[in-house]
Amino acid sequence: MNKALSNIGLAMRAGKLVTGDEIVLKAVRVSEAKLVILAKDASVNTQKKFRDKCGFYNIPLLIGFDRESLGNSVGKAERVVLAVTDQGFAQMILKHAGIMSEVEYIE
Repeated sequence: MNKALSNIGLAMRAGKLVTGDEIVLKAVRVSEAKLVILAKDASVNTQKKFRDKCGFYNIPLLIGFDRESLGNSVGKAERVVLAVTDQGFAQMILKHAGIMSEVEYIE
């Protein structure tokens, strides 16, 4: 399994991850999210919504993995969007995921 995915699982077990559309959006709005992870098979509308929000609030957005892998990594059914609320975990995940995914830093 990919190292980034196992780090996502670690963040989940540490309670440093939120999942679900509305909860992630709220975390972005209050700048609690340090990294948003979006499934590459998310709908175009969902991708646009999170691109816009993350861009506006200056939060890195990682688009990669599919919804099944994201769900498996956190021990739940398919997940389309996750937010990491801890800077350490966010950096660790980005370090391992940068190789195979699209990461956007909006300055």
